[in-house]
Amino acid sequence: GLSRNESIRCWSNIPFITMPLSRAHGKSFAHRSELKHAKRIVVKLGSAVVTRGDECGLALGRLASIVEQVSMLQNQGREMMIVTSGAVAFGKQRLRHEILLSQSVRQALHSGQSQLKDMAIPVLEARACAAAGQSGLMALYEAMFTQYSICAAQILVTNLDFHDEQKRRNLNGTLHELLRMNIVPIINTNDAVVPPPEPNSDLQGVNVISVKDNDSLAARLAVEMKTDLLIVLSDVEGLFDSPPGSDDAKLIDIFYPGDQQSVTFGTKSRVGMGGMEAKVKAALWALQGGTSVVIANGTHPKISGHVITDIVDGKKVGTFFSEVKPAGPTVEQQGEMARTGGRTLAALQPEQRAEIIYRLADLLTDQREEILLANKKDLEEAENKGRLALPLLKRLTLSTSKLNSLAIGLRQIAASSQDSVGRVIRRTRIAKDLELEQVTVPIGVLLVIFESRPDCLPQVSALAIASGNGLLLKGGKEAAYSNQILHHLTQEALSIHGVKDAVQLVNTREEVEDLCRLDKLIDLIIPRGSSQLVKDIQKAAKGIPVMGHSEGICHVYVDVDASVEKVTRIIRDSKCEYPAACNALETLLIHRDLLRTPLFDQIIDMLRIEQVKIHAGPKFASYLTFSPSEVKSLRTEYGDLECCIEVVDSVQEAVEHIHKYGSSHTDVIITENEKTAEFFLQHVDSACVFWNASTRFSDGYRFGLGAEVGISTSRIHARGPVGIEGLLTTKWLLRGDSHVVSDFSEQGSMKYLHESLPLPQRNTS
Repeated sequence: GLSRNESIRCWSNIPFITMPLSRAHGKSFAHRSELKHAKRIVVKLGSAVVTRGDECGLALGRLASIVEQVSMLQNQGREMMIVTSGAVAFGKQRLRHEILLSQSVRQALHSGQSQLKDMAIPVLEARACAAAGQSGLMALYEAMFTQYSICAAQILVTNLDFHDEQKRRNLNGTLHELLRMNIVPIINTNDAVVPPPEPNSDLQGVNVISVKDNDSLAARLAVEMKTDLLIVLSDVEGLFDSPPGSDDAKLIDIFYPGDQQSVTFGTKSRVGMGGMEAKVKAALWALQGGTSVVIANGTHPKISGHVITDIVDGKKVGTFFSEVKPAGPTVEQQGEMARTGGRTLAALQPEQRAEIIYRLADLLTDQREEILLANKKDLEEAENKGRLALPLLKRLTLSTSKLNSLAIGLRQIAASSQDSVGRVIRRTRIAKDLELEQVTVPIGVLLVIFESRPDCLPQVSALAIASGNGLLLKGGKEAAYSNQILHHLTQEALSIHGVKDAVQLVNTREEVEDLCRLDKLIDLIIPRGSSQLVKDIQKAAKGIPVMGHSEGICHVYVDVDASVEKVTRIIRDSKCEYPAACNALETLLIHRDLLRTPLFDQIIDMLRIEQVKIHAGPKFASYLTFSPSEVKSLRTEYGDLECCIEVVDSVQEAVEHIHKYGSSHTDVIITENEKTAEFFLQHVDSACVFWNASTRFSDGYRFGLGAEVGISTSRIHARGPVGIEGLLTTKWLLRGDSHVVSDFSEQGSMKYLHESLPLPQRNTS
């Protein structure tokens, strides 16, 4: 046999069959994230992608967007090749039209009138269709590529061209020459002369492949041309573990050559020769030859506009074939594990869940050295790369005191959450011996995405454990070492009751956007991080609710009846105590009558001493002869020692301003007039509205919720600071004794009572 590193290709003596025995070019890519480095790419378009649903004529919109994507990649300096189907369908349309025309002319001559409706549409020979369609198909590609200043060239091949050494070398030479000149070769089988396909002529093993459909042609070509990536587009999302459409069919994200046993194949594609089996065979064959392969759907109207560029960007589209099996479970498997683990966790006794959290709190202090060592590694890497801004570095840093206060927080969660799950919140006697209860239950599986703050991990884990939820955690790359050890300790604590799997840390390679698409696995997403992170997640989460707020534009309104002492204290605390917090003051609204009063001067002096940069709102600026910089937008969250000052004429105008520019987070009025205050509290539509208190109180811990899951500005389920209650939902339990609805009809023997029953005593010990 040949050794691995010899770059000799051995062509076997069986007709049209090759065996790539050794790699002439590098290995295929191990991960999707590496696909962006692919230089030479073959895009294979199946008949279902190129043709319309009725198989007569081309799907122009799809083709145009595919050409656009290929051109974009070509113009990035990649070498693109297209293997296309579609000549037969295009020809079929043209020939039908021709025949109908000529028949109708003949009939019109014979009978003096046209009887088109009786005419049968003829059965057309595929080879004739191909001959008629090929030139038109090519003309279409030409016209489209010209729009992107790219030249395309046509190449027709048959089996024999691969069988014949000389022809194969010629083909290879031609293609290389075209690529060198920045031309996109468009390759098709010469369907005008091909013999009809023989069934199963290439089943002698995976090493063997004959060009009988465009999948195998594309694979042959990809390996022949030492291509980095082969993208096979058809009308199926990718490879499923059982025929798509059957009950449990799951899309396989990454497929390894060893996994073939786990797949059962169904029938062929709607049009075209190649069924999924042919595609997999072709894909594995190409993979052996060192070419990465992705099989994806090119017909889906929502995705076809960016499917090719998404694949090259490394996004989760279709099935990626890889020879490298990654260590550890896939994120889909982790989701399943979290779901099962979460259900077991929810079935434990409350004391057992509390024990797990107490154990985790102890581990945080016992294993302090190890945790800080891992954290130091993260900090060193961050400093070496010089990527992180100072506030982020601050958040990334763990210290003994942070760990101690974390442990205290965890013990509080354990103590306060004993009766959160399974609490009865309503009892009703519906009829004699028919009792209804509404009880709290966990939401299911939570996905928490957090940036740079490793201390978030144990805190969120404790909340999930206390509320019986399964948990997927996605931390930032910058805290990888810290997150790993903290997750390890969490699992150690969970294993005292055998529920280690309930909390899963997702591999850093996974893109947040891809996680947000797993709507069958995840019930709620909680982002903890910058407003940009939250915005991105809200955009990416299709169909999964997101609990959080993307902005904290908090207002303090100083009323005409405000007390001098209270104003500066509250404003200083709201703005300067921790300006990066989401509940810090961003816009100060001042009643017009306070301008040029000693109170106003005191506010300005205090802000100056605290080095707060002031931006003037348009109305405030108009009162000033020389004003500080005018605001760019009244909807700004500064997150720093800066704030905007604006003037309003009345409490009503203050409320209107808050509704127009605020983010429904936290808004405050400072006044001694109770009537004005009550008006403000009633009318401001924010999650938190305060009177004579700092904005910084809107926080789960300060509200006495034990700990905070986040602050929500959405309007359903949970609003404002969310404690453990926000991680629960309810279910209804009905206990009867042979009750049926028909007993309650007008003629029936039973009557509805609908009596409220007392709730069981809560265990507050």
